[in-house]
Amino acid sequence: MKAAERLLTIVITATLTSAAWIVFGGSILGGDFLAANSSTDAEVPSARETGTGDAQEPAVAGAETRTQSLNLEDAVQIEQGAIDQLMIPVLGVSATQLTDTFADARDGGDRIHEAIDIMAEEGTSVLSAAPGRIERLFGSDAGGNTIYVRSEDGQTIYYYAHLDEYAPGLREGQRIRRGQRLGTVGSSGNADPSAPHLHFAIMRTTETAKWWEPANAINPYPLLAQGARGSEAR
Repeated sequence: MKAAERLLTIVITATLTSAAWIVFGGSILGGDFLAANSSTDAEVPSARETGTGDAQEPAVAGAETRTQSLNLEDAVQIEQGAIDQLMIPVLGVSATQLTDTFADARDGGDRIHEAIDIMAEEGTSVLSAAPGRIERLFGSDAGGNTIYVRSEDGQTIYYYAHLDEYAPGLREGQRIRRGQRLGTVGSSGNADPSAPHLHFAIMRTTETAKWWEPANAINPYPLLAQGARGSEAR
């Protein structure tokens, strides 16, 4: 009977000891496993480190920069840098004959002109004020026969309106040189037939913008007047 009791005691003791080691060892191993496979807040990659933050912030900043440049810096650039290449786009018209109608009211004061009207007899040749590429030949109720010419750098559009007719062979996509004949002065569209003229506008835009998208109007008068006088002086 004593032998059986000793055997039972040994079994119980061994069982309890094994259980204790299992619990203790498991806690140690479990802690090591969790420590090895978990990250603190400092170790979790941030949006900036993964690139998502950097990918978004420059895009927003870039858009703001482009808008500021379009509104301010580019306007100054064209006024300073394009004078030498611009010419009065109507044959035989001198700088002293130009009138600044850029800020004149139109449509009963609902808008301003944002262009200048260069008066000339119907049929007078219209010339390209600057080199570029014909972006669009377009007929509209307001502008009549119009031409959109994009500059060589893609950032300026020269707009010619109220033409009587286009020069023979003129086509979209055609490269044109400064002084090339584009058509003739007229009164197409909503122009007064008794006062034929060329409606000439300069619009600062971006290379990717379409010809019909909003752009910043630049007053052509000081550019043409100063450029023409400079050419005469040389």
